[in-house]
Amino acid sequence: MPSYTAPLRDMKFVLQEVLNVGQLTEYESFAEADPDTLDAILEQSGKFSSEVLAPLNVVGDQEGCIRNEDGSVTTPTGFKEAYKQVVENGMMGLAHNPEYGGMGMPGVWHIAAGEMQSASNMAFAMYPGLTNGASKAIEIGGSDEQKNTYLPKMISGEWTGTMNLTEPHCGTDLGLLKTKAVPNADGSYKITGQKIFISAGEHDMAENIIHLCLARIEGAPEGVKGISLFIVPKFKLDADGNPAERNPVTCGALEHKMGIHGNSTCVMNYDEAEGYLIGEENKGLRVMFVMMNRARLDVGMQGLAQSEVAYQNAAAYAKDRLQGRSLTGPKNENGPADPLIVHPDIRRMLLETKAFNEGARALVYWAALLEDMEHVHEDEAFREKCDDYLGLLTPVIKGYLTDKAMATTIDCQQVFGGHGFIEEWGMSQIVRDMRIALIYEGANGVQALDLVGRKLARKGGRALMSLNAEIDAFLGENAEAENVSEFIDGLKDAKQKLTEGTMWLMQNGMTNPDNAGAGSVDYMHMMGLTTLAYMWAKMALVAQAQIDAGTNDEFYKNKIITGRYFVLRMLPMLDAHLAKIKTGAEPLMALDAAAF
Repeated sequence: MPSYTAPLRDMKFVLQEVLNVGQLTEYESFAEADPDTLDAILEQSGKFSSEVLAPLNVVGDQEGCIRNEDGSVTTPTGFKEAYKQVVENGMMGLAHNPEYGGMGMPGVWHIAAGEMQSASNMAFAMYPGLTNGASKAIEIGGSDEQKNTYLPKMISGEWTGTMNLTEPHCGTDLGLLKTKAVPNADGSYKITGQKIFISAGEHDMAENIIHLCLARIEGAPEGVKGISLFIVPKFKLDADGNPAERNPVTCGALEHKMGIHGNSTCVMNYDEAEGYLIGEENKGLRVMFVMMNRARLDVGMQGLAQSEVAYQNAAAYAKDRLQGRSLTGPKNENGPADPLIVHPDIRRMLLETKAFNEGARALVYWAALLEDMEHVHEDEAFREKCDDYLGLLTPVIKGYLTDKAMATTIDCQQVFGGHGFIEEWGMSQIVRDMRIALIYEGANGVQALDLVGRKLARKGGRALMSLNAEIDAFLGENAEAENVSEFIDGLKDAKQKLTEGTMWLMQNGMTNPDNAGAGSVDYMHMMGLTTLAYMWAKMALVAQAQIDAGTNDEFYKNKIITGRYFVLRMLPMLDAHLAKIKTGAEPLMALDAAAF
């Protein structure tokens, strides 16, 4: 069975030394977010994840969820008790508004805690994760009455939340949505339709489930312009705000999935269920996309988390498993063979994963910090820059990080050889659980199209121009930095190649939109590599400064070694992506559809 130990040392390095999250205490909203409190929360989350959630991961995979005859769902053994601990320890409200019972801590802390939960038990972590997203949507789009009614219970974890978008005929193209809403005389609506792939749609861990459902009000325009968002509780509330009569929104079936078996992924049937409009009629996507964009950052974090737990187990196996002899002579002379870790190709797979994980962690945490700063910084121009960056980075974090994490988890499975293919070793589950991250919350190909088709051109390309200017300033400030020239030169080269790819798409995408579509995934990967190069350059400067100051802590030396692998062995992929972009759409579109 796989094990998991929270990488607290690396987390604290990124949060405190590289990103300086302590700066947030300068703002009234985060005045209590001091380093000691952060350490305590990370320690508590790490212990809970490794000691409680990790042992339940295999249980959830093997047992799955059970739909009962009455439509209720029983979660795997131990999940309900673990969720109770989440509620009792106040983990749900970490980054939520104190006005509704939250702790009001920075969102970057929340995503760090979320990484640990997702790494130890991704299926379980989705229950509180979805509730967090639904709460944010209600806080942003709901009325004061809706906020006061639902948020305290959801933030405490007493109630959970979902998002109901997808229908059997309607996934990415939400304009095809058919679920209908009929107004009632009291201002509520009758919601009728079917939703599929609804994570945590029905379970036994909370006394109520608050569904956020997209539907079309009778007479609304066709397409995406006629979609509204509704709160549809599993149980209607009585006059005192407590769960009472059952609402006719039920689990018709559980999806039979490749992975995340411990999460109840449901077919939800709405049979004139009572719902309550959030915000304006026909403006539901505006609020839902706030929730989805936050969820996309969380999915990128899930990719990092699965890659991290895969790495930890593969590294331990490689150091323990004896197999063959080193090419340069025996390293375990008194044993029958050398450990796998001596072989260059094993090291390649492990270092590829380690270098990705540490760069991805910095990128995800940086995005979460930008989100915090957007809310509290006093300078409007800086807040706008944070919003610009988040718009640009979100599809990259969701798309590139999960694409790459899929490859690294498979590499870690490969380290185990035949044992990686056997369920008892647990690597198969990590790979199977990881697979969904490339699909849900907007498939990665759609993220790439969003990046190239919308985010690059948004506000006249201001986001990328601003990021380029920031990188240029960083390169200028550190042009003479000693012992990190490889990182600085690597970032400079990456930025130049990304610019070349951007210019090609601008010049050729408008004349033939298929050119943009054909190069979109490669471009997303180029931006992913470039932003990771930026993160690695920042980390290298901090680590080298500690080394130059005479530290004996091997952590910093190993950080530089790992970063050099990224620069020398991973950044060269930029050339391949750029070359493929420049081939345009012709090689993809030449074959007649009938020939496939």
